[in-house]
Amino acid sequence: MTTTATITTSVPARLDRLPWSRWHWTVVIGLGTVWVLDGLEVTVVGNIAGRLSEQGSGLPITSGGVTGVAAALYVAGACSGALFFGRLTDLFGRKRLFMVTLAVYLAATALTAFSYSSWWFFTFRFVTGFGIGGEYAAINSAIDELIPAAYRGRVDLIINGSFWLGAIAGSLLSILMLDTSIFAKAVGWRLTFGLGVVLGLVILLVRRHVPESPRWLFIHGRAEEAERLVTSIEKRVIAEKGIELPPAKGRIAIRQRESFGFRDIARTVFSDYRRRAILGLALFIGQAFLYNAITFGFGAILTRFFGVSTSRTGYFFAVIAVGNFLGPLFLGKLFDTLGRRIMISSTYLLAGVLLFGTAWLFGAGHLNAVTLTACWAVVLFFASAGASSAYLTVSEIFPMETRAMAIAFFYAVGTAAGGISGPLLFSALTQSGVVADTVVAFCLGATLMCVGGVVAAFLAVRAEGLSLEDIAAPLSVHPPPDPLPAPAPAE
Repeated sequence: MTTTATITTSVPARLDRLPWSRWHWTVVIGLGTVWVLDGLEVTVVGNIAGRLSEQGSGLPITSGGVTGVAAALYVAGACSGALFFGRLTDLFGRKRLFMVTLAVYLAATALTAFSYSSWWFFTFRFVTGFGIGGEYAAINSAIDELIPAAYRGRVDLIINGSFWLGAIAGSLLSILMLDTSIFAKAVGWRLTFGLGVVLGLVILLVRRHVPESPRWLFIHGRAEEAERLVTSIEKRVIAEKGIELPPAKGRIAIRQRESFGFRDIARTVFSDYRRRAILGLALFIGQAFLYNAITFGFGAILTRFFGVSTSRTGYFFAVIAVGNFLGPLFLGKLFDTLGRRIMISSTYLLAGVLLFGTAWLFGAGHLNAVTLTACWAVVLFFASAGASSAYLTVSEIFPMETRAMAIAFFYAVGTAAGGISGPLLFSALTQSGVVADTVVAFCLGATLMCVGGVVAAFLAVRAEGLSLEDIAAPLSVHPPPDPLPAPAPAE
């Protein structure tokens, strides 16, 4: 750890008192739209699983290899990338890393399109995940540090929920690309990855205009640059709104540091904020198992149990993707008004209970492809808001200096526990063709969501409307804070 100087700044208060403006939309579009890419990528792979396993696809691989092994490798890559890039994001800044991670993601996606053997496909599924894992750490930390406190909850939820806009596009795109009257079996699925690369390049161009986090700058010895950046943002907002901004209330004294060791981070997250760490793990494990299992396995359920053609599964997936996006869109504001605790716990519990009901109906033979899809759309309306709030939670309840690494850790551990085991277990259970096995998979996902909801009911942090520095004081604050600062009444 290298110490530079002690400064007093009002940068956090100045950012939090800004009204919503076009500049904030620039941040949302430049950073948040990458989830659209992720949703497109994951959905396309799930929907083309059946096609890839067919004779003439140009790739010697089984459907289980796509929904099981390749899905698990994608998630394993995401876990590894989150940890690797998360550390670099805290050390070298948000902007530098959210450019690098997107470049890695795009290169790997392009190379996936040229897969000629299973090992090539598996390798670049891992590398693609490696890039997207880094995105989760760099993007969520940057968004929370740039968005005003009054809007942080809904914006974070909607941005993470935009994954499902990509899922809708991926579902509809797969219908077109899998139509053999338009594209040959060995061509259509490759073009879907190529189109994802084109969209990603557009996002990369927009992202160049998103600045570094002023909060990161003033802590890492670049206070004058942070002041200039915030002043320029204020001028843009004033010119757009035609109003005078109210005075910023509150200043913070910071002992600037250039770097922070793993010991500082580990002690803070797992000792000083132990209860919050338990909360983060519970939320991530529950949503990771549910979403990774269902995202990669839904198409296989439709084809195996209901005889849906592989070229038509995209229609059904588009329906549940709509339900997923509408959840954060309609419920997001309530996380800023009713509050984090009641909304996180209720969305997790409702999703779990409704999924138990879906499992019973499926096991009793009361569902067909259409009604199963309808049930999933309702379940995921609530589950999507809850899952998005997991990312919001771990990005706002730990100190600034640990933020990207905390996001990376909880994403990696939670996803490794639920996201790697989920696709493998779900694939094994659904491939058996036995209804009872799939019911078990549904019930396991429902149980983990309910556990997350119960934990949130007791441990969720009341962070709505509060500055990040009030929720968890920076480690660099001068004088040093107590382990749990008084302004955070959550514990």
